Amino acid sequence: MRLALVLAIPLLAAGAEAAEPVIRLVSSLPRTGSANAQTTTIVNGIRLAIQQAGGSVAGFKIAYEDWDDASPEQGKWDPAVENLNADRAIADPQVMAYIGTYNSGAAKSVMAKLNLAGLLMVSPGNTAVGLTKLGGTPTEPGCYRPSGKITYFRVVPADDLQGRVGAEFAKELGCKRLFVLHDRELYGQGIADQFKLTAEKIGLTVVGYEGIDVSAGNYKALVTKMRALSPDLVYFGGTTQTNAAQLAKDLVAGGLKAKFLVPDGCREDAFIEAAGPGVLEGRTYITFGGVPPEQLTGKGADFLAAYRKTFNTDPQAYAVYGYEAARVVLDALGRAKKTDDRQAVIDAVAATKDFSGTLGTWSFDANGDTTLAVLSVSTVEDGKFKPLKVIGQ
Repeated sequence: MRLALVLAIPLLAAGAEAAEPVIRLVSSLPRTGSANAQTTTIVNGIRLAIQQAGGSVAGFKIAYEDWDDASPEQGKWDPAVENLNADRAIADPQVMAYIGTYNSGAAKSVMAKLNLAGLLMVSPGNTAVGLTKLGGTPTEPGCYRPSGKITYFRVVPADDLQGRVGAEFAKELGCKRLFVLHDRELYGQGIADQFKLTAEKIGLTVVGYEGIDVSAGNYKALVTKMRALSPDLVYFGGTTQTNAAQLAKDLVAGGLKAKFLVPDGCREDAFIEAAGPGVLEGRTYITFGGVPPEQLTGKGADFLAAYRKTFNTDPQAYAVYGYEAARVVLDALGRAKKTDDRQAVIDAVAATKDFSGTLGTWSFDANGDTTLAVLSVSTVEDGKFKPLKVIGQ
């Protein structure tokens, strides 16, 4: 398992009195496979927040470890690896926060054990509705809270907002007949369901709805099926890693002229690169739970400038959420009465109100969700994402 110690504890010089006590923060994100470029910027955001805090808080040195929850066999997050990461974090009493996961399915696989262990979990990327509130399966979110306490928080808006915005944007485009696809995973199917629900409520016709085989080499037969139903928009609930780019290529090759709408799981450079030159241009739209980095203002603009200066490159969409997740954890550590006590840290995070953050002023609600509800839509132009509109500001 890949393990990179990003901020280490300095060795004491001979004769020094005592080592500064240590708090460990770990992140569990897919660092193997095509998500690596996106998660590298998330990790950079975490590193930047710790660096700006001076590497310590409340008299404790911060040691940060970047853990991979993906495997070469899967090429994306792997439940076996994710569970090993969670077990390792639980067993280390110095670990006070588990920053992750990126994929909602990965969160689902470990939330209950982290909850029972009383270990704080803060996600910079999970958006599946049922992780925090009603709207998923009948047992959600209670099944993730066996202790009866809330220990999971996320700094990104959930899919009930993004699915609704996607359907309303489809109507704004003038589309009337929709074919809805999903990758059969927690995140992908969940957001497709939210999209479909809103689409039908606002008078659009869903002419087809089905899950795809994410390991398929192509979707030519599916495109032929869709073409016979004449949709003017195809919606895919999924990610780059669940074959969104192959689907886009086959839509073009199969002569289906429908617009293509995808959620934030595809808002990464890897999606454009995998689709290839020209495939996404002029027909593809991407919703995102927040605003693109280049449109951040105030403290967000300060983050962007600091990121560029520190890493000599631009961040991808989720970098700011890694930064915000780390900042809110560090802020809570500074307020906790017992900084080395896991429950005290959880209580401090839960009490986060009117946080003056990179994304605006926000709080955690009673479910552990951010109160921010700003979303955006982009398209692809000249091989890059081009912001189109911001919703909710």
